[in-house]
This record gives sequence, structure tokens and C-alpha cells, in this order.
Amino acid sequence: MTVPESARRGIASGGNWIVDRVKTLDHLPARGMLANILGEVHSTGGAPANVLADLARLRAPFPLAGHGVIGRDADGQFILDQFRGLGVDMTGLVRTADAPTSYTDVMSEKGSGERAFFHHRGANALFGPEHVPVSALRCRIFHLGYLLLLDRMDAADPEHGIVAAGLLKALRAQGIRTSVDVVSEDSDRFAAVVPPALKHVDYLILNEIEAGRSVGQNTRRADGSLDAEGLVSTARALMKCGDMLLVAIHMPEGAYLETRAGRRYAVGSLELPSGFIKGTVGAGDAFCAGLLYGLHEAMDYNSALRLGCCCAAASLSMPGATEGVRPLNDVLVLGSQFPARPPPIKV
Repeated sequence: MTVPESARRGIASGGNWIVDRVKTLDHLPARGMLANILGEVHSTGGAPANVLADLARLRAPFPLAGHGVIGRDADGQFILDQFRGLGVDMTGLVRTADAPTSYTDVMSEKGSGERAFFHHRGANALFGPEHVPVSALRCRIFHLGYLLLLDRMDAADPEHGIVAAGLLKALRAQGIRTSVDVVSEDSDRFAAVVPPALKHVDYLILNEIEAGRSVGQNTRRADGSLDAEGLVSTARALMKCGDMLLVAIHMPEGAYLETRAGRRYAVGSLELPSGFIKGTVGAGDAFCAGLLYGLHEAMDYNSALRLGCCCAAASLSMPGATEGVRPLNDVLVLGSQFPARPPPIKV
């Protein structure tokens, strides 16, 4: 029996569950060169882990639940221990002896926050539709991430294009709003993996590079500056890939959102003082968490985008992916404490 949308509540998220081993370096070295490790922290990572932890730290007034595959190892236990006390339902995480828990060595440059990633796919590669009990879910929104980093979900499917698209279609058929995110990957796989999934997505939330690569367009000029016209063109091309309610694109300069009806919204990111940024790992997921919070709570789009930018700024205050996010009112205070940049485009 399909549960009507009006009776649904909460956000569930499935996909990549990762242990991030974040090493702060004095600089990012060239190939073959040496850098000094100034400090190291371990934290949970991956779209569901980051988004759900951020929502829990915001003290979201609705249920949160995770789905995925982790190993029967110390890293898998670390993930479960980190979520103990956060109020997230973790019964949807399956433990396996067939693969180790996924992990990423993150090399983060002190000062700039620029980073490089060295990833082991591990148990996440086993995550498939059978790990999501679609008919039993009571959530209002299901967030899947990351496309391009889930081997089973990214695999070709003769009926739906990719396996993930079939899951998203099944979720929608149950009256659940679907949301997806994409990993930043330097490859030509975007066009093969992302568009098929978008046919069954309500909320597409990704950064400007991922957005452009998904439809073969540029969102930045050769000098690295943002191409406002290219950003709008990219959002519209993405919208044509499916029947989405909205496309939201975040970037260091701020965020841009376009709805199915063609309405456009844009906000600038916060201008943070020197020394505020301790690491950039998880900032995109923090933006996503803030926006999803706003969408679940029926905020107007400008307010939801501002919340997303404030969450991203809070995340930047700590080296780990989620430790900087605080209760909602404390995060929103950042929006009055620091000035906002001009919106990335005029709307």
C-alpha cells in the first residue's frame, strides 16, 4: 500500500558510507615531492553519512535513517559508533565480511583547504537496490549519493539505463521525493551514468563542475572564473533530462536554483575571514543537508539556499566533514556574522 506524501515525514539516505582519514599538510606536493603532515583526524564520510550527520547536528525535528553496506571491521564499527547518540536510525546499514568498509585518505592543505583524495571503494561497491526496503520506507525524501561512486548502482541496466534509475523509479512510485548527488570525478562517465538517473529525480543537488560534466557544458571559463550564462544553460540542460522539481547547483561563489516552472533563485556564499577555513571536506554535503532541511520544512527557496550556504560555512570551520555543523540557530547566526557575496548570477 502506497503511503500518501502528506503522511510521510523524515529524510532517509543511502549510498556511500566511508571513513575519511583527513591529513592536514603544510602544502600539497607535486608528484614525487614531500609534504609534512601537521595533524590527522578520522571522521565519517560519504553522502548519506555526511548529510544525515549534518541534519542530526542541525537537530532536525524529523526522523533520519541510513541505508548502505559496511564491512565487519573496525572502520565499520567506527561508523556505527560515530552515529550512536545522533538519533539516526542505522538499522538499514548491512554489515558484510565480503569487503572492507570503504575509506578515503584525504590530503588537505593548511590555509587554502585545497585537497586531494585517495579512495578505496570497499563495501560500497556491493550496495544495490535490494538494500533499500522501498515499500517499508516512511520517509518524505530519499537522498542517494554518490552517483559515479557506487559500482552496483552505476552499472548498466537494459530497462532503466543504470541500476540506480530503477531504484529511484521505485521510490517515486511509493510517493517518496528523490534526491541525488554526484561525486567529483575526472572522467568521461558523467554522460553515461547521470542522465539516465535524472528521469526519476525530484531534487538534483550538485556542484558546478559535476553539473557541467553531466551534460557536456562548461560552467567556468578558461581562467577559472564562473560563467554565469554557462551555469544557467547547464541547469536548463539538466532539467531537460527528466521531470525534476528543481536543480540546485552550489559552488564556492554561492548557489543557483531553477525550478521546473522556470523560476530562478541565487544566493552568494559567506565571506569568511582568514583562518576560518580548517578544511573543505564535506562542505558540499553540508550545503545539501541545509537545502534538504529547507525543502522538507517547506521553506521558501531563498531561505533554503541561505541555510545551505550557512551549513557549508559551518562545515568549513573544522577539518572533518561534519564536526563544524551546529544546531540550526547557531548555523544561521553565521549569515549575520559574516557578509554574503553577491549572488553568482542575476535573477
